[in-house]
Amino acid sequence: MKKVLPPAEDNPYTIRIVSDILESNGSSSMATVCAGTMALMDAGIKIKAPVAGIAMGLISDGDKYAVLSDILGDEDHLGDMDFKVTGTEKGIVACQMDLKVDGLSYEVLAQALEQARLGRLHILGEMKKGIAEVRADLKPHAPRAVVIKIDTNQIGAVIGPGGKVVQDIQKDSGAVVNIDEHDNAGWVSIFATSKESMDKAVSRVKGIVAVPEVGETYVGKVKTIQPFGAFVEFMPGKDGLLHISEIKWERLETMDGVLQVGEEVTVKLIDVDKKTGKYRLSRKVLLPKPENKNA
Repeated sequence: MKKVLPPAEDNPYTIRIVSDILESNGSSSMATVCAGTMALMDAGIKIKAPVAGIAMGLISDGDKYAVLSDILGDEDHLGDMDFKVTGTEKGIVACQMDLKVDGLSYEVLAQALEQARLGRLHILGEMKKGIAEVRADLKPHAPRAVVIKIDTNQIGAVIGPGGKVVQDIQKDSGAVVNIDEHDNAGWVSIFATSKESMDKAVSRVKGIVAVPEVGETYVGKVKTIQPFGAFVEFMPGKDGLLHISEIKWERLETMDGVLQVGEEVTVKLIDVDKKTGKYRLSRKVLLPKPENKNA
């Protein structure tokens, strides 16, 4: 099953599969492969494809032979071969063979592999009746782990002065957030016990490291009001100036009664000062322009 697991960056978990065999009329190891695959799919682990396994056997007297599919214990004990083959619909991912004879002819091996292929496809079809595809999300009780790669120059923003920002993220979300630097990048590891907790933490981190784009529209919150306009937090930790001339198409003489601190406002990022990095916002460009106004 290792061959079909998602890459570590998409699945930062230690996976432990426990298989309890209550009765064995065939290969317990191949049953474990099938049941283990279904357990991973049910758990929401994004495997590349389902894997099934079947144990092939051989009975021969030197001249005649018979290749057996899905051998029982007696057939394993009394037979000449135990050939375990596992794979997906597309091909083999692993195999293991025990022999009691000196070797196999190409003909016997080819027949065993073909019977294993047909048997595997049949078993995969039966498995699909139980679970056809990987669950869209992890089980509700499953621990959550997400790793976010960020630029090294963004590490400080996520940590904050004296760790204030990362501590606030942990307190607000209930998740545990660790930050490491290696391979010329920052790695934010987030661990949570629920999807809600994880979503809060991920949203906060992504909001901090996101790069504002000129021309994009944001829903911000008014932080402070000045005579010349309002400062709006349009992304976590990022404030921009909504100048009095950019609030409405009509000319405003004063900011009195125009906006309130804490009010949500939809704005568009129209410019970033190249020298200071300050953001300029506009609300009026998102409003219909009065017909009596000249371009």
